[in-house]
Amino acid sequence: MTMATRSFLTDRQAEELHKSIIAYLTSLNLATTANTLRAELNLPEETFDLAKAKQYEGLLEKKWTSVIRLQKKVLDLQAENAHLKNEIENAGPLALSRKNQDPANWLPKGPPRYTLEGHRLPITSVAFHPVFSSLASASEDNTIKIWDWELGELERTLKGHTKAVLDVDFGGPRGNTLLASCSSDMSIKLWDPADQYKNIRTLHGHDHIVSSVRFVPANGTAGAGGNLLVSASKDNTLKLWDVTTGYCVKTIEGHNDWPRAVAPSADGRWLLSTGSDKAARLWDIGGTEPECRVVMFGHENFNLCCEFAPSTSYPHLARLAGHEKVPPANSAAEFMATGSRDKQIRLWDRRGQCIKVLEGHDNWVRGLAFHPAGKFLISVADDRTMRCWDLSQDGKCVQTLSGMFDGFVSCVRWAPGVTKDGLAGGDAGDGTPKKKIGAEANGGLQMRCVIATGSVDGTEGKVRIFAN
Repeated sequence: MTMATRSFLTDRQAEELHKSIIAYLTSLNLATTANTLRAELNLPEETFDLAKAKQYEGLLEKKWTSVIRLQKKVLDLQAENAHLKNEIENAGPLALSRKNQDPANWLPKGPPRYTLEGHRLPITSVAFHPVFSSLASASEDNTIKIWDWELGELERTLKGHTKAVLDVDFGGPRGNTLLASCSSDMSIKLWDPADQYKNIRTLHGHDHIVSSVRFVPANGTAGAGGNLLVSASKDNTLKLWDVTTGYCVKTIEGHNDWPRAVAPSADGRWLLSTGSDKAARLWDIGGTEPECRVVMFGHENFNLCCEFAPSTSYPHLARLAGHEKVPPANSAAEFMATGSRDKQIRLWDRRGQCIKVLEGHDNWVRGLAFHPAGKFLISVADDRTMRCWDLSQDGKCVQTLSGMFDGFVSCVRWAPGVTKDGLAGGDAGDGTPKKKIGAEANGGLQMRCVIATGSVDGTEGKVRIFAN
């Protein structure tokens, strides 16, 4: 039995299972059976006493009920799959074309698949795990919540920050995904998803509120193997951190006021920052010292968000900019977007020229997310709407989702794509089999047609999941 178990479980997983069984037997007052198992597994009370066993009580029952719930979900999905196959077989050409709609044209529709409740105060940020169906949400209630976005269930609540948590992001070295968070308490915390989301490190160095944090991709020389993290603070600086040591490796100065948001390019060489000085700045961090290459002015109020455009959007944005040639796909930082309290979204090229102003929101623009296929830009705002802008139609607003948000919409994220074997940037590091999620997109990735938003609903914060 032991050999069969070890063929499926890692040593650590097998040990956790054994401890859970012993705790279960102990809770049922089956001391003789528990002691016999202890002896055979070489787990004496000196190394696994009753106090430690108490921590494992209920774990086996929880896992068992989870398996039953997932089995039911599998059966439901199989039945739904059979029903859909029957519909397709009997559908006409027009209906069939709708069913097989290209994911490159997918846009979120209401109502949301799930509305996740639990935060006591407004939500400030959401972030998807790059591999699993986990979503992190940050809130002004000083906590982070981890959800299963596929099941619509709360997995755990992370506590540690002493003031509002303002941003979260997943990333880090290949095969060792971490969760980073930043807060009004002037700190950045790193959490390990592979170890029950344990807080493994707290980074201090900023002298004021830390409003934004992002992992720098490992693709470029600046990415340093995925070990770099960038943060933006009300102390008017950006900082680069080595997450393996916890040390600040660079402090970047240049903003005249609070840089509220920062975003890294896909190749890890560039940073885009923007904030209360109404400017967006493009930084080259590929050299020995970070350099500000371009400063972009045009907004008439504080800027709140910024994003690099994916290379898939270059054909549309190059046409908008009047460029004769489309930039190569391996050239990052060709186009960018910023959102502001002036209710506008501005699109920029790498020379700092504003190539388009998108107008339509009636209040502060809070968040931006480019469609992975490059055709659309998604925005959310304090006007309680999500808007979809078609970059292939000169930035025309082709869809507005309203009536489903009860308050300001503060953030939006698109789930990252996964590779054809179900991974995003490699193995998760725990030996768990991975499943394929989503539809195939460019670059050998499978596009996940999933969007998450965070909002203020009354005094509480809610997460909404929009999925295909």
